[in-house]
Amino acid sequence: MTELLRLLENDARLTPEMLALMLEKEVGDIKTMIEDYEQSGVIVGYHTLIDWDKTDRESVSAMIELKITPQRDRGYDHVAQKIYNYPEVESLYLMSGGFDLAVFIRGKTMREVAFFVAEKLATIDDVVSTATHFVLRKYKDNDVIYGSVPVDERGNIT
Repeated sequence: MTELLRLLENDARLTPEMLALMLEKEVGDIKTMIEDYEQSGVIVGYHTLIDWDKTDRESVSAMIELKITPQRDRGYDHVAQKIYNYPEVESLYLMSGGFDLAVFIRGKTMREVAFFVAEKLATIDDVVSTATHFVLRKYKDNDVIYGSVPVDERGNIT
């Protein structure tokens, strides 16, 4: 039932009772469906989105483009496994286009991120090149808009 998954994806705090009411189902059926989705790996986790810019935690986010040489009989998976096991890595995607992997990490400082790239990512045998992009401001993440974006309400000059 994709509607149940969509509701949970938008708000994981919804209780089985609330979901049953919204979907006009029995609470027991909803609980069973959620358990089945968890056991089969359809639901892989529950997360809270936090606007860290509104806290006193100092951190830097970066996206690192990696060009790699895929391994025979293993493709990109072997290199990806090495990378996603680093605790600094928040997300890792196989990409089409000008680079192969997109690695999203968070560090305390730009220097820490640079050290991670130079000492851990760039030293992997199959990594050909890296390009690091630092996140300057987060406007929207996982369908959630962060803070207010100032709008320039000045008219055009003619």
